[in-house]
Amino acid sequence: MKKFNIRKVLDGLTAASSSSSSSATAQPGTPRENDVVQETLQSEHFQLCKTVRHGFPYQPSSMAFDPVQKILAVGTQNGALRLFGRAGVECYCQHESGAAVIQLQFLINEGALVSALADDSIHLWNLRQKIPAILHSLKFNRERITYCHLPFQSKWLYIGTERGNIHIVNVESFTLSGYVIMWNKAIELSTKTHPGPVVHISDNPMDEGKLLIGFECGVVVLWDLKCKKADYRYNHDEAIHSVDWHHEGKQFVCSHSDGTLTTWNVRAPAKPAQIITPHGKQPKDGKKPEPCKPILKVEYKTTRAGDPFHVLSGGLSYDTVGRRACLTVMHGKSTAVLEMDYPIVDFLTLCETPYPNDFQEPYAVVVLLEKDLVVIDLGQIGYPIFENPYPLTIHESPVTCCEYFADCPAELIPALYSVGSRQKRQGYSKKEWPISGGNWGQGTQSYPEIIITGHADGSIKFWDASALMLQVLYKLKTAKVFERARGKEDKPSADIVEEDPFAIQTLSWCPESRMLCVAGVSAHVIAYRFSKQEVTTEEVQLLEVRMQGEFTDGDSPDPGGDQTPTQLTPGASSSPQESEPLAQPPTGSNSSDGPRDNIPCLQVRSSPLKQSPGYQVELVIQLVWVSGEPPQPITSLAINSSYGLVVFGNSSGLAVVDYLQKTLLLNMGTTELYSPSDPYQRQPRSPRKQRQPSGALGDSNDGSNTSEDRCKSPTSELHVHSHLSVFYQGFSKGAKMSRKISSSSEKPDMAVSSFSHFVLPSCCPDAKDNSFTRSRSSSVTSIDRESREAISAFHFCESYPRKNDSQIGPCVLVGTTQGSVMMVALSLPPGGDQRLQQPVGISSCGTLVSLKGGILTMALLDSTGALLPPSYEPWYDPNASDEEKEKTRRRRPASPPSSQEGPESQFAVLCSEKQAKVVAMPSHTRIYKHNITESSFVLRADVVQMAGANCIACFCANGHIMTLSLPSLRPLLDVNYLPLTDMRIARTFSFSNLGQALYLTSATEIQRITYSQETCDNLQEMLSELFTPVETPEAPNRGFFKGLFGGGAQSLDREDLFGETASGKASRSLAQHIPGPGGMEGMKGAASGVVGDLARARIALDERGQKLGELEERTAAMMASADSFSKHAHDMMLKYKDKKWYQL
Repeated sequence: MKKFNIRKVLDGLTAASSSSSSSATAQPGTPRENDVVQETLQSEHFQLCKTVRHGFPYQPSSMAFDPVQKILAVGTQNGALRLFGRAGVECYCQHESGAAVIQLQFLINEGALVSALADDSIHLWNLRQKIPAILHSLKFNRERITYCHLPFQSKWLYIGTERGNIHIVNVESFTLSGYVIMWNKAIELSTKTHPGPVVHISDNPMDEGKLLIGFECGVVVLWDLKCKKADYRYNHDEAIHSVDWHHEGKQFVCSHSDGTLTTWNVRAPAKPAQIITPHGKQPKDGKKPEPCKPILKVEYKTTRAGDPFHVLSGGLSYDTVGRRACLTVMHGKSTAVLEMDYPIVDFLTLCETPYPNDFQEPYAVVVLLEKDLVVIDLGQIGYPIFENPYPLTIHESPVTCCEYFADCPAELIPALYSVGSRQKRQGYSKKEWPISGGNWGQGTQSYPEIIITGHADGSIKFWDASALMLQVLYKLKTAKVFERARGKEDKPSADIVEEDPFAIQTLSWCPESRMLCVAGVSAHVIAYRFSKQEVTTEEVQLLEVRMQGEFTDGDSPDPGGDQTPTQLTPGASSSPQESEPLAQPPTGSNSSDGPRDNIPCLQVRSSPLKQSPGYQVELVIQLVWVSGEPPQPITSLAINSSYGLVVFGNSSGLAVVDYLQKTLLLNMGTTELYSPSDPYQRQPRSPRKQRQPSGALGDSNDGSNTSEDRCKSPTSELHVHSHLSVFYQGFSKGAKMSRKISSSSEKPDMAVSSFSHFVLPSCCPDAKDNSFTRSRSSSVTSIDRESREAISAFHFCESYPRKNDSQIGPCVLVGTTQGSVMMVALSLPPGGDQRLQQPVGISSCGTLVSLKGGILTMALLDSTGALLPPSYEPWYDPNASDEEKEKTRRRRPASPPSSQEGPESQFAVLCSEKQAKVVAMPSHTRIYKHNITESSFVLRADVVQMAGANCIACFCANGHIMTLSLPSLRPLLDVNYLPLTDMRIARTFSFSNLGQALYLTSATEIQRITYSQETCDNLQEMLSELFTPVETPEAPNRGFFKGLFGGGAQSLDREDLFGETASGKASRSLAQHIPGPGGMEGMKGAASGVVGDLARARIALDERGQKLGELEERTAAMMASADSFSKHAHDMMLKYKDKKWYQL
């Protein structure tokens, strides 16, 4: 893990230098903010490092298990190592070369692991430290590594090569022995062809001096290590894939490329003792069964009480086309074929003993699949699987968005867990998870952390991410709200995406009120409430919104002109839109002879919806097609529980929805926001007939709307007399809230403008940069702005709506992709019943400020520099009784006006893709400005809390992670961490409070990082420990007769055989030794912090006490034995003392 220390960087900048490049005072006489706000954050508070990686190892390639330590290791095709112990014990490390890991071998119970890579290097990893490190490496120059074998309790590693040779490496010093088994010595001299690569090496369980070597061509050789010759050679016509011994060392089994298993008696090399084809059809006439697919691996495990187990992968019949990968378990006369969801990469049978010469007693099979890890219980009927405690289901459906919340309300995680525990599958094994090694970290950080992931199938997962662990809490399926097409012919023709129409695009979550709002790719928004009670919704509440662009002054509506902008996103129509005024109100149309109009992309389900405890649908909002053009993708979204509002925007404009009254309050084009006048009193800017966008209700009569008219309930009067650019849309609180026209005599005149899909500027920096030179005044109304400017950010706040206002009120800050920040004021009715009956008033207050690049985040500070979060309503159960609701339901009071004396009492913090600004409120004076990047652009920015203060955290496309102080925008951290190599990172990168951040580093894995110095300092204590001191089980008892007649296991002094004295030195050009970053002593010194040392000292003390106790017991037993022997000897002496020799 790399650490970046930037303590002395950029913190000593003087005010003069920062004013030229970073900060600028807007007006003379404006107080410098650091004279007013005492900033506590310094560069010493920041340091960047990786913490943990969660999820399934991406593209796994190999696996190993330590049966004593109970640790599982998984290697991947990009050189990564993932180690797993008990739930919550995980570790990630990476080979620098990035080559695929072809094989892993544990030094069992030694806290070490050997990895063999596709670049012909082998590495020794030290696992006795919290962050494993390489101690030694050996790089082969002339031969390719194909197979490795490390016998139990041996320090000599056998390495088979592509040329068919076997080399031997001392794992302590990582030096090659001079002892080499050459392929031409191993095979018969009469053989004219090369036997192929070595595919298997193992020693005889009962005789360490005999080595079994399997060659790809089908030849197996039993090699005598002492005599340096082949004892037996076993020839078969079919290529070999794997070999395994019977524990008594008298038989072994081979798997072949034709789907057969051959069993050989060691002393009968002429022909196999048995040939079986597990999945072959047996012909009646006694002929050979039809060949099957290769059996890629077989394991042969014995039991004391019954028949042995044969576990194998592959070998299915060729006529099983399209059948999924299977694992076959053969036990006695029964054969179980277990289908897997993904192809099998590797499997291992877990056994009770690490000794190969004892009954194996298998109890589980670990199956590594391409995208999953499955553990099968061999001890129960039907072979059920164990419930997997690791967070390996992140990729169950591809992740499309990700949000990270640190320091959440304490009751949130238990609440989500209680509703999520009811979703768990049944039928798992009753036994404990068998991979149970390691210990959890001893960290002191205990604040609740939640990660939310949105997925391509429309599901949303909530994860508990506290204390560097990850556990799924609850899963929400948003697609349940919609009708599902049963077949391709049933697919609605209004779809704008062919695949994954329910995919989550963005989400907004309020942890305090537990309100959730999600936007999907089919231009739909769903608002959810959290409830602990099950409810059945008879009809899902639906609101349809017609969002469209609008022509501006001087723009010709002539469709034959060249004004139609280029369509950038696939699926958008490139034909110009109709511009004839519509003669009658729009109605849903999807006929083949006309353009689609007024129809949504998805069909909301019409049948009753049973909603389990958890998140339950409050309202579904759908954008509809407009004159043959699909709705634009939703680019930003926000929900506020205190105001009861959802606001969302796209390239057509923004919409504000009251989810309590189920009404659309505002539907405004982006260009309309630039006018500072009240949008409800605006006069038409064009001599053309006035248009009413988005399903407006009302006549086209002249006259203006008074403020009294505007305050009337939208349900009380449907005839609104105005040229509305922005409108109320009122509905009765019925179940289905789709748009209705009140009378056939109402025929609003409407014109449709040309608009296009767009690509976010962060995806096309060149196009974005070219737009920075355009005017930023509020009077800009060009067709270019209309077609390309989208809403990119929202922020609910309590602030001063207009310049130099004296009273604060509810507002929404609106940011666009071209750097404009506008203020929209809200007028909320009183609470209680009046809130449900009176409308919410909305007025646009014009542009607040402009920045270079699209707006990414906005926030508000008070005069002391403290963050002013949006107000919220504390959570209450919507399905609880009215009395319980009243107890908990109260609006959090708005932030009081600042008591600070002075002209400015609030500061707006605004960050775009290029720069950050701090603006004083209500004077709209720019206090600070900082150009974040010139050559690149910011992908993600968040205002976060750190060490009791606030800062802006930014992630740039060039890989830099930066933090800026607030409000002075001093650079505190700038580290070149991770260049953008994948849009997945841009889509999922998320900052959170307390110095935490994350991103999706692959399709299946989340990488968590910290930019907090405190977390980096405590990381050693927080990380879990892989190695724990465990006693190695006793070797199997040889038995009296085996000991007497020499029938037990034969040991071998490998040191005498492979050491330098006996075998000489290996060729220097064969392999190159590369020392690791530090020897064992250095590693131990750098390993753990104080807590880990104390824990180890305590364990050592316990071990010492235990050993002393055992020693005392043994001493007492020996003394008793000595006394007994002395007594018997004395009795014998007395018995025979006076007898002559011939009397004996």
